[in-house]
Amino acid sequence: MSSTPKAVCIISGGMDSALSAKIAKDEGYEIIALHFNYGQRTQQKELESFRKITETLEAIASYEIDLDFFEQIGASALTDRSIDVPTGGLEEGVPVTYVPFRNGIFLSIATAVAEKHAAQALYIGVVEEDSSGYPDCRESYIKQMERAINLGTKDETNLEIKMPLVAMSKAEIVTEALKRNVPLHYTWSCYQNEEVACGVCDSCRLRLKGFAKAGAKDPIAYADESTAEG
Repeated sequence: MSSTPKAVCIISGGMDSALSAKIAKDEGYEIIALHFNYGQRTQQKELESFRKITETLEAIASYEIDLDFFEQIGASALTDRSIDVPTGGLEEGVPVTYVPFRNGIFLSIATAVAEKHAAQALYIGVVEEDSSGYPDCRESYIKQMERAINLGTKDETNLEIKMPLVAMSKAEIVTEALKRNVPLHYTWSCYQNEEVACGVCDSCRLRLKGFAKAGAKDPIAYADESTAEG
């Protein structure tokens, strides 16, 4: 049995979670890759990205878990097609792309996987400082979730939830990802398209501006790259 510590890494297929998982790898953990299909608009593209990223990480185990109930709940532009994905620019408050308690549910399932593998850590690529205003990306919330998880698991389970990107800006994330040779060409951030990224949804805007501020060129194709300016 390997004495190398293990980490469950939640990997969406996006840039942030790919960097978070690479940091786990660089910190000496064996990677258990975890991905969720929850009826999001770009589900197939994200799954494809996850598989490519996971391969580069040489993960010792990989899980693709279907969570169909998110579509039934709806209440988010990502899972309910009757709600339009906003494309007019970032606004104050919690956006309609917020999926109710998504990270809480993801972390709960990740905990079950971690207990199975006797993992020591969970890595999640949440970003508080320069994100879209999602309440489940706050560091204070994740720390409380860590406490609850350790209260509700076996005595020998002692999980640390690591969020190495939480205080970083998108430009810092891009710079760090390039430094660590994260395969950014495999990552996908667009909320609404699977072929060519739209460039105008909140996620595309944040990503493009991050690359622009980092002085780097995004390797994926966009229908509209004008949002990188300003």
